[in-house]
Amino acid sequence: KFNFRKGLYITGPRGLKKMLNTMVQKPYTFPFSKLPYPTKIYEVKNGRYESPIPFECKPLVHPVTTLGYRFRINGKTITYCTDTGYCDNAVQLAKNTDLLISECAYKRGILSRQWPHLNPDEAARLAQESNAKKLVLMHFDASKYKEIKDRKTAELQARGTFKNTMAATDDMQITI
Repeated sequence: KFNFRKGLYITGPRGLKKMLNTMVQKPYTFPFSKLPYPTKIYEVKNGRYESPIPFECKPLVHPVTTLGYRFRINGKTITYCTDTGYCDNAVQLAKNTDLLISECAYKRGILSRQWPHLNPDEAARLAQESNAKKLVLMHFDASKYKEIKDRKTAELQARGTFKNTMAATDDMQITI
């Protein structure tokens, strides 16, 4: 069970609150108001924010509205880019970041202009061009990455371009 003693803060693009509230209704689960801790949903657009923690967000390339985020916590930066194809906004958000958490939905050689996502080579290129210090690959498409070894292969492929790369795993802890 999750225990968010200070509350749960969810941040995303406009329309997020309505979508999440629809998803957590019966028969799927129960409303946020019934959780044993305060829950706040923040809808944001391109820009800089100071609450609940300092962050910046920019739109990414995807058929549905998707934002990338850059957080500053205790003097370190963490950039989170999911559901995106390669784009300038992702590079800008990841500029000199301590940790880039990037999607890697596609396998090497797969590209789609209709449904943009990154493959290991593009994620590594993003890390390299932005001068990130560390790259963690995540958001692996389950239909393409059917086994953990497939994710490890993606990690090795990305390391060919950006050495400090790792594939995310459940319960992973990262020191930055």
